[in-house]
Amino acid sequence: MITVEDLRAHPLDQVHRLIEPGPVILISTQQHGTPNVMTNGFNMMVRHAPPLIAATVGPWDHSYTALVETGECVIAIPTADMAATVVDIGNCSGAEVDKFQRFDLTAVAAQEVGAPLIAECHANIECRVADTRLVGPYHLFLLEPVRAWTDPSQPAPQLLHHRGDGTFTVDGPVLDLKDRMTKWQYLL
Repeated sequence: MITVEDLRAHPLDQVHRLIEPGPVILISTQQHGTPNVMTNGFNMMVRHAPPLIAATVGPWDHSYTALVETGECVIAIPTADMAATVVDIGNCSGAEVDKFQRFDLTAVAAQEVGAPLIAECHANIECRVADTRLVGPYHLFLLEPVRAWTDPSQPAPQLLHHRGDGTFTVDGPVLDLKDRMTKWQYLL
């Protein structure tokens, strides 16, 4: 039998490496007519229907002010083949560089929000800020999707997941357990 003495303590400041919150996403914003994009690894689904997404964006991010002022953004979901670009986007500031130009990203006009979609990404979700009560204490924005798009030329995308230490995993084989989801059939 295993006891706590058989286990190794894990540093609390690295707990995020144990619970990966979701795929790495790009968040695009637009402020005063200027688009920007940031990399984000701290995000999660909060609710199925109506959908609600949470993402951490702090005042250290150039996109923070745009998100606060406009109350809208686009969550763009890149595929693993964009990994180097995604990391590079996160290593510079939109205050100093036009990231769409530098990384050769194609901005596509959204239908419901002012922030652009990113054509190179598998999916784009137009969002409005639904709740700001957690922004002050936690920099956590609750985002309400108002429109979503997927690229039909990418039917089986491999998404990128940050492990919290500069390494990433990529989606692997799909396990189909739909027949076991008896309590959640309405979601299938």
